[in-house]
Amino acid sequence: MSRNSSNHTLPLQEEKKDADTTTSPVLFDSQFLDPSVGKERAIFMKVLFGGCMGMILVIFCIFSIYWGALWKVPDHQLPGWVIDFDGGAIGSAVSQGLLGSAAQSKIAWQTVTGLDASEVPVLIREQKAWVAVVINAGASDNLQNADSNYDPTSAVSLYGVEARSENAFRSIIRPVSEATLQSIYDNFARQRVANMSSSTLGSLASSSPQSLTKPVAHTLFNLAPFDVPVASAITFVGLIYLLILSFFIVMVGLSAREVSGLERRLTTRSLITVRLITVFAAYFIISLMYSLLSLAFQVDFSRKFGHSGFLVFWMVNYVGMLSVGLALEAMITLLTVRFVPFFMILWIISNVSVCFMPIEVLPHIYRYGYAMPFYNVSGAVRTILFGTKNELGMHFGILIAWACVSLITLPLFQWYRRRILHKADED
Repeated sequence: MSRNSSNHTLPLQEEKKDADTTTSPVLFDSQFLDPSVGKERAIFMKVLFGGCMGMILVIFCIFSIYWGALWKVPDHQLPGWVIDFDGGAIGSAVSQGLLGSAAQSKIAWQTVTGLDASEVPVLIREQKAWVAVVINAGASDNLQNADSNYDPTSAVSLYGVEARSENAFRSIIRPVSEATLQSIYDNFARQRVANMSSSTLGSLASSSPQSLTKPVAHTLFNLAPFDVPVASAITFVGLIYLLILSFFIVMVGLSAREVSGLERRLTTRSLITVRLITVFAAYFIISLMYSLLSLAFQVDFSRKFGHSGFLVFWMVNYVGMLSVGLALEAMITLLTVRFVPFFMILWIISNVSVCFMPIEVLPHIYRYGYAMPFYNVSGAVRTILFGTKNELGMHFGILIAWACVSLITLPLFQWYRRRILHKADED
């Protein structure tokens, strides 16, 4: 009887093996156009087409944010001051020339009174205006009594702060101001010579020739030069690197939880706690290493806050990483790994678009930039490195606010994701 039963089981086992070989696909034996991979090929084409369509939407919906910021720069004028301490012919000519050019200029010139000469550089450094042209007291009298020692550059002072926005200073403020002033000087010189008698011209030609050829000029006072080349990496491109480092920590944390099995073993509350502690600790160390990189390239952090400058710089980078990184940590839970790159592109572009030029010259829609992390990190770094207007309290407050928003959304998104997983397991 055992022999008969064994004879019956052998065919059954062989039939089962044959069934397994017919249903299980053989690995690495098919070509892309083989009929046997028709189902897989259809899924592949569907996913690939969907991804390409998503990229097209990114190009036109997200990249256009950055293109739009560059499209009409400057879309608005920067405010500039004209201050006449002279009250004579030079003061009148320069003031009227600047005010008359305001309609077509990239700088909106306006007359300011009631200030002392010593107050002007302080107020410009405190960002009350982007540029100031000061016609110094006694400029006309000095020209009238010119001798061989006459210095035309003492007539007008031009004040600006390059470190506030090096791109605006180099492409708008300095070239526009100096070109306008030079045109005014040339017109003034021609009219002055035309109104002189030949005897006066001869006398001045021998005693003070510079008062004829160049009666008026200016001295440029760059109150905060952008004189740290490495700062370009810190205030602009480095902000993108900071976000990328934050994203790496997000991905490393996710991989660690999935490989270890903690993603499904921990309770929702415990998982949220682990994620937050991990991010705060990792960003603390990574931001220190990122800050030390700038120190290694001899960036001077002591200009504004002395020896505490590096510590402030480190904390700016730490809070900055929290502001952008916690947002990614929250969104990867909601969007999953497949779709979070789309959010990351939006996150980068929306931040970068408001950092390369002053928001004042961009279209009004970009006023959202005042609340963006990159803009506030950049502003804080400029204060530390170059001593621009101290708004660290506001910058830190906005960055912390972004982190707090993510601290609210991350638990909500994690609870929502766990609810979906529980429902899938029950089904």
